[in-house]
Amino acid sequence: MELDGRTAIVTGASAGIGRAIAMEFAAQGAHVMCCARREEKLRETVALIEKNGGRAAAIPADITRKDQVDTVVAGTLERFGQIDVLFNNAASFAAIGALWEVDLDEWWRDVTVNVLGPALFCRAVLPHMMQRNSGAIINMNGGGSSGPFPGASGYGCSKAALMRLTDTLARELEHDGYDIYVVSIGPGSVYTEMWEPQLNTPGGKKWIGELRRIVDEKRYRPPEDCAKASVRLLRILCPEINGRMFAVNTDFDDVARRAAEIREKDLYQIRSRS
Repeated sequence: MELDGRTAIVTGASAGIGRAIAMEFAAQGAHVMCCARREEKLRETVALIEKNGGRAAAIPADITRKDQVDTVVAGTLERFGQIDVLFNNAASFAAIGALWEVDLDEWWRDVTVNVLGPALFCRAVLPHMMQRNSGAIINMNGGGSSGPFPGASGYGCSKAALMRLTDTLARELEHDGYDIYVVSIGPGSVYTEMWEPQLNTPGGKKWIGELRRIVDEKRYRPPEDCAKASVRLLRILCPEINGRMFAVNTDFDDVARRAAEIREKDLYQIRSRS
């Protein structure tokens, strides 16, 4: 899928990776609806896109609220007439510490934002995509999705659940004959606002100490890397890689060449192996 003339919704577009994705999609010719809770920051994203000649709009929303998600989708259709891409980027990472140490309300908030939010957005855009039998959904991968993440069980559990939602939804759409793709991408280590509590709180220092070394040694990626990788992923979407998990450093040319093998061997997935 090429983005020129398409319309994309990007959640968490007020800063960091979400802002970079929104700007890159717009640079590729897409009309972008930016969604996040912070209206002032959203306006900054739109202004940056328009300054570079792109088209964008913004609707502030809490992605865990169905009524607000529905408002974003309806507003996008009213403004741009269609929805071709949904990028579920918005996330929460507030509960840091062992399970017996964290506030369970914060723990559940992480799970709610990171799983219910994308599910609500998928539910809201799918009727339009299914009517047109066209569309792509990208869910943001994250730490803990494929292995333990000590000190971040809420975030890790939520990302593992989101990856299972990704491949399950892809199979459900295939089952009913729809040409709609659902995939995920992991951004790698990107220094954003989300890192600050991990770097500067006692829980973060205790459980995620490697992050300080990553920062000190500047072993992190700019958010633009994930944005550009997402564009490359969209370009190679096909039935054989539907429901798969990818990373910012994935060789997408190789994935395209090996698409049949990837499906046959069930690669780029979370699976239990005996």
